[in-house]
Amino acid sequence: MSSSIPSRATICPTVLAGDPDDYRRQMERVAGFASRLHIDLADGKFAPTKTVELESVWWPGGVHVDLHVMYRHPFQRTKELLRLHPELVIVHAEAEGDFVGFAEQAHAAGIGVGVALRPKTPVELIVPALEIIDHVLVFSGDLGHFGGKADTHLLTKVLLLKRLKPSLEIGWDGGVNNKNAALLAAGGVDVLNVGGYIQHAVEPYQAYETLHKILSRS
Repeated sequence: MSSSIPSRATICPTVLAGDPDDYRRQMERVAGFASRLHIDLADGKFAPTKTVELESVWWPGGVHVDLHVMYRHPFQRTKELLRLHPELVIVHAEAEGDFVGFAEQAHAAGIGVGVALRPKTPVELIVPALEIIDHVLVFSGDLGHFGGKADTHLLTKVLLLKRLKPSLEIGWDGGVNNKNAALLAAGGVDVLNVGGYIQHAVEPYQAYETLHKILSRS
């Protein structure tokens, strides 16, 4: 199945799984129709929950994949992350380590680099590195969990980031559903990462299409 309905923002289903079996089930629920996927990885330290290990991460060919790495020390796993060769690796601004060195290695491998900002983290923290950042994820959820609330006050970050770097791709993570997708897209968000609204739906494809239809009317 594939959607022919255009939208101003990309709907990107999320896979967030604690074990390989759950990972496979979630991947199979969305990989048949989504052109872009958001895979959450958590170490149980930076984020309170722990997801599947990097060794268990996979995806079907032809799918654009963003890895959202919720690790305290993500750059200790640089070789493994880059070996998976996703389109984009998103690390947290609040993580520890040499981001610039990581970005250089990722770009040399043809992989985009993103930075996630938790709700209380100001945009100003990443301004010195914006030149080498391809994507910023505005995080409004609960680390390591589906759900959370889409705090639309955080759209002020989107506005500021677009002013600072108009070409920057902006993602949103946390609480995206049929009630707020149009508002988030209108606020400048380019990629809506959708977890529970799609993964917990009886018919994930219908939930995905509902969001596309909403965006096409906005």
